[in-house]
Amino acid sequence: MCGIAGFQGWFDSALLDTMANALVHRGPDDSGVWYSAESRTGLAHRRLSIIDLSPTGHQPMVDQKGKAVIVFNGEIYNFRELRADLESHGHQFLGHSDTEVLLNLYLRYGEAMLPMLNGIFAFAVFDMSRHTLFLACDEMGVKPLYFHQSQWGTLFASELKALAVYAGLPREVNVPALFRYLGFLWSPGGMTPLKGVHRLGPGEALLVEEGRLTRRWQWSPSAWPITTLPVQDEEAIDRVRTAVRTAVRRQMVADVPVGAFLSGGVDSSTMVAMAREVSPTIECFTIDLGGIQDPGINDDLAYARHVAKHFGVRLHEVQVDSSHMTDHLVAMVHQLDEPLADPAPLSVWFISQLARQHGVKVLLSGTAGDYLFTGYRRHQALMLERYWSWMPKIVRSGLHRATSTMGVQGKSLGWRMAKAFAHADWPSDRRLMGYFLWLDAQRVAKLFNPDHQVALAGEDMLGPMEKYLSSLLTGLSPLQRMLALEQRFFLGDHNLLYMDKMSMAAGVEVRVPFLDRDLVRLANALPDRMKLRGTTTKWVLKQAMAPYLPHQILHRSKTGFGAPLRHWLQRELIGMVDNVLSSDRIRRRGLFDAEAVRRLVVDDRAGKIDASYTILGLICIEMWCSRFLDHAG
Repeated sequence: MCGIAGFQGWFDSALLDTMANALVHRGPDDSGVWYSAESRTGLAHRRLSIIDLSPTGHQPMVDQKGKAVIVFNGEIYNFRELRADLESHGHQFLGHSDTEVLLNLYLRYGEAMLPMLNGIFAFAVFDMSRHTLFLACDEMGVKPLYFHQSQWGTLFASELKALAVYAGLPREVNVPALFRYLGFLWSPGGMTPLKGVHRLGPGEALLVEEGRLTRRWQWSPSAWPITTLPVQDEEAIDRVRTAVRTAVRRQMVADVPVGAFLSGGVDSSTMVAMAREVSPTIECFTIDLGGIQDPGINDDLAYARHVAKHFGVRLHEVQVDSSHMTDHLVAMVHQLDEPLADPAPLSVWFISQLARQHGVKVLLSGTAGDYLFTGYRRHQALMLERYWSWMPKIVRSGLHRATSTMGVQGKSLGWRMAKAFAHADWPSDRRLMGYFLWLDAQRVAKLFNPDHQVALAGEDMLGPMEKYLSSLLTGLSPLQRMLALEQRFFLGDHNLLYMDKMSMAAGVEVRVPFLDRDLVRLANALPDRMKLRGTTTKWVLKQAMAPYLPHQILHRSKTGFGAPLRHWLQRELIGMVDNVLSSDRIRRRGLFDAEAVRRLVVDDRAGKIDASYTILGLICIEMWCSRFLDHAG
């Protein structure tokens, strides 16, 4: 697990060292650069040594015949099988790293290698005979890769901050992206806050020739089958149990200690149950939020302790309070590169720091179980639509109006009702997308200054999602379509993004067994009734894990793995809100309408609306602008 960067074009070779230094946190164990003046191509690498700790794993790595050079971030879980195949065709190896396997795989199969890979990755290969730069990301988007193309050529890096060190990078804000950051808390579709800087999407690849992007394509096949599997309950339960066990065992391969996140939820507890079969003394890590939670959210700590005691594993805890959040929020925005309005990244950061202090460089995460097998209230709300979605639009509009004022702070049931019917009068696919919105697009637009409001008049906040839904196979159920949106956008553009950035900030690699290629395809092929049965989410996973997990864990209510943001914004963080979102500061920045922002904060504090996450979004955008615009480079 590493940090990579590079370019092809008319750039100074000294830029490679500068970009690598911006990624030092991702790879504290080793570093290297490679540059060809003839091809005007450079590659930089920072290494976090996980597999093959010897010098033979050093990058950038050139093959034995000098045909290609690679920089690679990630892990290839089936690299041993791939290596055996390559050896049967005469390929020889100097070391034992998956990087060397990846490089030789390219030499044999070229771009056709991608579907063979089961792993998490972002890499760049320079082909010395073709003079082409080939870049690709894994099919679920676990490992990020940013790129920028200018008249001088193309640059790429694992993080935007490594591009920001280039003095020639344009510093123009991408207003449509900010529009979406405030609506969703993240930006779907790979847009970033900077115009001209893009993030490669899950399962995408690029080809660069003479500094120009000549091809961008989706290499990964659809993870959604034409038809669902015709399986009975017991067969489905057995197959899921076997697939989860296999995925965890694959991803425990490492030459360093492997630990696990443990929140006490079904997903993280499943990871610990299966990992313990391989490593009985596995170290687990969690967070203590001091017992303070927002309404409707349970404290995870007691559940995490219960699971740790059940399995007899050691649980390490890190304590976090509002002062921790205030002190680290600016650093979080800097590390994320994007103004993701969610305190959960801080939890990942603090836990990863704790793990590293205990000598653990790899953590297993239960991330993605909710997006394979269901797990959120929106999944239940979607299934309940059968009872009212058939009604005439005028009646559905009435449902929306009747519940819209119920979403006040402190009344979680009312908030859920308002959320469920917020877009009741929309067409079915747009209703699906509406479940991901935190604030209505019209109100978000009114937060911007008048000039930007004019520019946003024709901007459809749901556009990237709508385009993706139109590309899916016909015949998918509404639940399958919602899970497809989550897997494509909520994971790749938000959850996995902050998981990677914040863990790597502590020099820790996070692995996500639920996103094993074979497990994803199995889960997506199961019929809806295996995932959501009645009001029970994750039905088949819970049945599969019933012999291993305590009943209390299997049947606990779903909760977030974040922080009590609403509580903090109403109390300890009032001063920060008033400072960062002061009218003078908003006017100087010129992005937003100072009066509209003031009213939003006032209405939130009065309990008229719940705008906590939108307020955090505004704070993060201002902090991002300060870091990447005011203090560029």
